[in-house]
Amino acid sequence: MAEVPISEQQVVYRKPKNLFDKIVIFSFSFITFSMSFVLTLLIVLATFLRYVLKVDLYGYEEWVKLFAFWLYFSGAALGAFNRTHVSADLVQSYVPAGVLKLFLVFLKNLVTTLVSGLFVWYGFEFFWFGFRGPLGTGVALPMTTAWRIPFWTSYLAVFLGLIFMFLYFARDLRQSAIELFAGGTK
Repeated sequence: MAEVPISEQQVVYRKPKNLFDKIVIFSFSFITFSMSFVLTLLIVLATFLRYVLKVDLYGYEEWVKLFAFWLYFSGAALGAFNRTHVSADLVQSYVPAGVLKLFLVFLKNLVTTLVSGLFVWYGFEFFWFGFRGPLGTGVALPMTTAWRIPFWTSYLAVFLGLIFMFLYFARDLRQSAIELFAGGTK
């Protein structure tokens, strides 16, 4: 079966073909599912304790933030892999097939890849700040107030999610460049 050109693709959930993608996608799928489940239980438990038993679940917001970061950024990486990441792509809907459409898809992928590459750098700086602290010495690491969870545990989710988003956006850029400049899918 021939691969559909990227300029003509609709929303399709892709299956990973190589071992690297299989491991990454399985890992992010597991993280996304488990964080969704844990967040749901945690919020239900906090609500039950607060409104039924009239007691507070001490510092649960800190765990919610940590789990939410992992949920959001693993989900974002999955979206980039599946090409279902949030976008307002009017080119697919309104531009007829041809060189102009191929060029616009390539341009969109180029801008997306460049911007996501910039965000990878910012994500690294964000993670490194949390991991090494404001002085860069590993002393006085930023931590949550109640449970003393190091911030880098959340920042790592941001950094990893951005890395894999960049990789999959670069894959799309490569594919659209092949379609534009080589005249077909390879």
